Amino acid sequence: MTYRILVTDEIDPDGVALLKAEPSFDVDVVPTLPPAELLERIGEYDAFVGRSATRVTDELLRRASRLRVVGRAGVGVDNISIDTATSLGIAVINAPAGNTIAVAELFYGTLIGLLRHLPQAWESMHAGRWDRSKLLGTEIKGRTLVIVGLGRIGSEVATRAHAMGMDVAGYDPYVSDERFRGLRVRRLATLDEAVDAADILTVHTPLTDETMGMIGKRELARMKSGAIVMNLARGGIIEEQALLHALESGKLAGAVVDAFVKEPLVADHPLRNAPNCFLTPHLGASTAEAQRNVAVDACEAVRDALLHGELSRSINVAGAGTGDWKELQHALSVVRRAAIVARAILADRGVKTVQRLSLRVGPDLIGAAPALLASAAAGVLEGTIDVERINLINARSIAETRGIELSTTESDALGHPAAMLVSVSGGVQLMAVAAVAPEGAPARLIRIGGFHIDVAPREALIILTNNDVPGVIGRVGTLLGDRGVNIAEYHQARLAQGGEALAAISVDGTVPSSVREELLGLQDVCTATVVHFRGA
Repeated sequence: MTYRILVTDEIDPDGVALLKAEPSFDVDVVPTLPPAELLERIGEYDAFVGRSATRVTDELLRRASRLRVVGRAGVGVDNISIDTATSLGIAVINAPAGNTIAVAELFYGTLIGLLRHLPQAWESMHAGRWDRSKLLGTEIKGRTLVIVGLGRIGSEVATRAHAMGMDVAGYDPYVSDERFRGLRVRRLATLDEAVDAADILTVHTPLTDETMGMIGKRELARMKSGAIVMNLARGGIIEEQALLHALESGKLAGAVVDAFVKEPLVADHPLRNAPNCFLTPHLGASTAEAQRNVAVDACEAVRDALLHGELSRSINVAGAGTGDWKELQHALSVVRRAAIVARAILADRGVKTVQRLSLRVGPDLIGAAPALLASAAAGVLEGTIDVERINLINARSIAETRGIELSTTESDALGHPAAMLVSVSGGVQLMAVAAVAPEGAPARLIRIGGFHIDVAPREALIILTNNDVPGVIGRVGTLLGDRGVNIAEYHQARLAQGGEALAAISVDGTVPSSVREELLGLQDVCTATVVHFRGA
């Protein structure tokens, strides 16, 4: 069988050569096409490989009657209609690891450039001056480097820091102690400890609700006078206005910024004139090697998907195809949400590092146990690491590299043949049922710890523990109603009259963060956890 592949957007030649080497591939390499022309041609191809210049829209995918794989030579997939691709059974593949070295090397290039005044030296020499006496620099040896986020890139930065003679510490509540020890990074327990300890503070986290503005006015004020702050991750993790103030006041000795809230950076942005601020135009992945790596990674994955049905690097494989995968969608979704809830409850108890994840499944699901465990792992990891998307395929390996122990067993004692019991770090247990009558009804959470409940985790879920006394449900319902939070389901459970009770409240939309604090302030409410599922 011959597969036709369309390659565009100036994919690196090494990636193209890999595809052309396969005798069963017919590869067309074309410049970036106008949308109308691409629409006319796309129906001829089994696979498409491109970068960000081509938008893979809903309309395009629906015209692509033969398309099986979309390969993106890069990390971001914002230009691809993922939901449509998934619904049509089209695998979407990206290359999330290809830029790791490029970013780590840029980190040291810009840091040394800042400390040794290399941009000023370059400018002065080309202007005919000899400013040696004005350009006294400082060294990085012996300084304390604090890395916030020990994912792929943070780990590479840490590895190189040892060779530079630096004292290396880190903060990442989602990475195990074993991972810290393996990287020879001193663990800091809180973000406050991280900013207090740093001579040089660098962030390497994904941009999420939790990390947006993570380093703001308060954190910068805590830092040592003369410290340096670096953001080569995502714009917004460090508050730009707070950074500007810290530079202008002299609190910080300098900063490096490669990623901005709005890009491209406007010409009159105040950071352009901030003192000792080394700015680069989001160059993290802009090396020939990184572009080659992402091209080769994407093309290899497309090749293997076409020739062998290998979808281990597809970001949407959980929803692709028909048959068993389609039948398992309820189970895959609810077990992931159960893990998200368990992790959130654990975090509200002050434990953010997940060490163990175990899954027990009923007899109807034993054949799908590996996929269900991966889906649960994805729930535990979601929003905590610097990977563009966590899915069924990559979640398990990422969890294991972070030192999370994974296990799955079959049990016929769960009370339902399609039940799943998720246990996170041995401390929080949630049971879910994959499917209930009538057919098509949403999957349910049926147990949290020792409390038996029955609720569908929809857009958001509120978990409360409270004293089992009259009036609590009324006070909770009134508060939520007054704050515009619409209750879909409210299930109250107790272990014994007058003891501790638990409420699982499924609600529509988003619950403002202030509502949790107000719930905790209600009489007889003991704990409150709010979980947003965001398409999980």
